[in-house]
Amino acid sequence: MKKNNLTEISIIIPTFNEEASITKVVSDIHKAMELTNYSYEVVIVDDCSTDKTLEKVENRNDIRIIKHKFNQGSGAARRTGIRESKGKIIVMIDGDGTYPASSIPELLKYFPEYDQVNGARKQEAGNLRIFRSFAKWFIRMLACFLTKEDIPDLNTGLKAFKKSVALKYLWALPDGFSCVSTLTLSFICNGYNVKYVPIDYFSRKESKSKFHPIKDTYSYIITVIRMITYFQPINIFLPLSIFLFGLGVTKTLIDYNMIHKMQLSDIVIFMASFIIFCMGVLADLIVAQAKRIGGINEKILKELLSEVSQTEPTFDESTEKTKSVF
Repeated sequence: MKKNNLTEISIIIPTFNEEASITKVVSDIHKAMELTNYSYEVVIVDDCSTDKTLEKVENRNDIRIIKHKFNQGSGAARRTGIRESKGKIIVMIDGDGTYPASSIPELLKYFPEYDQVNGARKQEAGNLRIFRSFAKWFIRMLACFLTKEDIPDLNTGLKAFKKSVALKYLWALPDGFSCVSTLTLSFICNGYNVKYVPIDYFSRKESKSKFHPIKDTYSYIITVIRMITYFQPINIFLPLSIFLFGLGVTKTLIDYNMIHKMQLSDIVIFMASFIIFCMGVLADLIVAQAKRIGGINEKILKELLSEVSQTEPTFDESTEKTKSVF
């Protein structure tokens, strides 16, 4: 709902078969936001629901609906929402009613100081709770080790972030559930300020979880490794190199103790350790150079936009949209 001509907050709800909860989620969002002074919009991105999700909301005039022509996945719906949103700050919340919309104003309090604010769930309340809790704990610990950051909740579905930053890493967002993890890691790995706010998390009363315990857990692990490799490759290659070096030293000592000479396999392990280390250094230099070039290009674009705004003082909504990209 707009309170002035410029939309400050875009609240995106990706949906797929959420007829049981979508009406309440939308109503809860409006109740929470009406207590604030923000101008906002609510955007539903439907990923080809086969139930009555759209029928529940299509006659409302307080939301904007975007429909995918074919099912692409939760991550694809989120990407569409980011691209089509009008606000400078984007809030994402699931449409299944598991996240409290009342926490959205609390997340927004930390802008513009922070670039991303995540709702960190106090407990796991999904299906297969024991397995999910262990799997997510393991993946979160892996991410904390590789990023050297404390991450209370890696894959929370309630998060707020600056659109201008998210657009830089839209290319990295996958189509599936690991999209939210990718967003979190993109900000962390590139040095942006990320905060976590404790929130409640509710079990699904009527809708069914779409999380696949094996396929999606594997996808989350691959996402963590891929994102660290994209932005901080030395954190992947260096531990592996050190492990192989330690393995080579241990095996060499054992061989000297047993047969009093070094084996060919010992040399192979040491060589593998050295090659992986060199690959890590090279990858880290490539990433650093890419970031430097990207920073220079961004600075040039900002300067050009500044010159344009000085020569054209009249307000134009399309120009404002262009500015928000940077």
